[in-house]
Amino acid sequence: MIAKITSGRNTGKLISYLYGPGRANEHTDPHLVASWDGFAPDPGRTDDFNETKNQLVNALDLRVKQAGDRAPEQHVWHCSIRAAPEDRTLSDDQWADIARRVVAATGIAPNGDPDGCRWVAVRHADDHIHIAATKVRGDLRPARHWNDYLTADKELATIEKEYGLHEVIRGDRTAAQRPTRAEQEKAHRTGHQRTARERLRSTLRTAVTAATTPEEFLRILADTGNVRVEIQRFPSGDIRGYKVALEGDTNAAGEPIWFSGSKLAPDLSFPKIQQRLAGTEPKPASQLPRHHKPNPWHRATTAMERIPHHLDQADDEAAQAHLAAFGEALDALPLISPQNIRPQLRQAATAFERATRSRIRAEHHHARTLRGAIRSMLREPAPKDAAALAMLLDAALLVIIAAARWHQLHHHDQQAAAATRTLLDLRTAYEKAAAAPLAALARRKPPAETVDRLARQIWETVPSHAQQILDDPAWDALTTALTEAENVGHNSAIVLQQAIHQRPLDDARHPAEVLTWRIRRLGELRAPSARSVAAQARSAVDRSVQPTHASPAGAVPVAPAPRRPRR
Repeated sequence: MIAKITSGRNTGKLISYLYGPGRANEHTDPHLVASWDGFAPDPGRTDDFNETKNQLVNALDLRVKQAGDRAPEQHVWHCSIRAAPEDRTLSDDQWADIARRVVAATGIAPNGDPDGCRWVAVRHADDHIHIAATKVRGDLRPARHWNDYLTADKELATIEKEYGLHEVIRGDRTAAQRPTRAEQEKAHRTGHQRTARERLRSTLRTAVTAATTPEEFLRILADTGNVRVEIQRFPSGDIRGYKVALEGDTNAAGEPIWFSGSKLAPDLSFPKIQQRLAGTEPKPASQLPRHHKPNPWHRATTAMERIPHHLDQADDEAAQAHLAAFGEALDALPLISPQNIRPQLRQAATAFERATRSRIRAEHHHARTLRGAIRSMLREPAPKDAAALAMLLDAALLVIIAAARWHQLHHHDQQAAAATRTLLDLRTAYEKAAAAPLAALARRKPPAETVDRLARQIWETVPSHAQQILDDPAWDALTTALTEAENVGHNSAIVLQQAIHQRPLDDARHPAEVLTWRIRRLGELRAPSARSVAAQARSAVDRSVQPTHASPAGAVPVAPAPRRPRR
């Protein structure tokens, strides 16, 4: 069940709406199901509708008139409660019980309080009711209904369990504000699939991803050509905030409809953007080694591969920062990816947006590496090697799975659901991106004797998954990846052990694909020297002879990964 609570100043207008035909003649058989004393007049069950309606309005407004100037200016309290589409139809008595529990929980009419506010519950459809109340108590004091939305929502969660209804996934008040009905209707009239609020939110998130300073963020917005930007400043001249409007999005008077960043999403307020970009300072060129220009796609992929490990640690603030940075990566990918997968990537970025925030405050400096790689990707041409995108999306899928698990452990229900929804779109994009590079690798499959040797290595290294790997359609691509690693000086057995050691294959749908991309990334490292190979071999033997607590008996010994070379 979902509650929506608003305030107003005209009791008669609200009652007229509740008993009227509705905006699209959707109201059927309006009638009372409950009231403050059980004897309120019901305009829906009388021959003289107007007279009875006036009696009901006067009864509700009685204490408001008695309080005079002490009454709240917006004295009308309106709460609509809607059941889920899959819920059974509730009886009038059941809706009456729900209404009494909600007004009691919110402080409008506490149980056992003879001075509770006057209220009525009106039903004009099978799936919802409306509660109309006036916010003046019998002692003529204002109602005590602070945090009424939270208390109503908490009571509805209990009601769902008791009545066996659909249990709504509840949030932590960090979600972006949903479009209003008026905004949705306007988008439909103007031929847009998304409202102005949603389009602005996507534009702002992309601009944050590309910017390195708050000033650059505002410049990027101004340069888009379809967004108006108004900057607010302190008397000192420093930036205090900003607001934006879509070009052509105006009200009835022809004035732009402005949104502050915080109204679009909590993390788009100017102070939050300042905090985030403070952890994105580009590394000065003087600090980079000479001739060192790392591939940003490889840097981003490597950073993503580490996120599941970060989420397994106890530092929640760092974990939240990595998820926020990962969300920025998803926002950036549609700009630099092939046309055929952009729709799925946009949908994935939109879905994961909810999973980037929680009540845990992100310490953004922890995710500096991924943010720097993203900005470098946006400033450079898309990679000619399609495998770079496939490898990055492969790593991103593991991040999504880890993010869903992390949010579930922290009871972030909405965020966990958002991460799960993201997985479908991102997996579709990955499958499209990976098809061509996997086929190209398969066409370079090594000779049969090499394939047989590599198959024996698979059985020796990972017997529990060997048959699944050999049956995987990507097996030919994996043999090519292992052979090419050997061609540049790597030991295929050691590289295979390292790839398997990175993360278990238990939840992999296509283990040969997973290993192919891991080995491709490991193969890009400079091959170890002969001395390093000998040391790795001795280490592997020692581990196989002397098992440790970290390596259970029977586990395959894993050689340490070669260090990344200094350049």
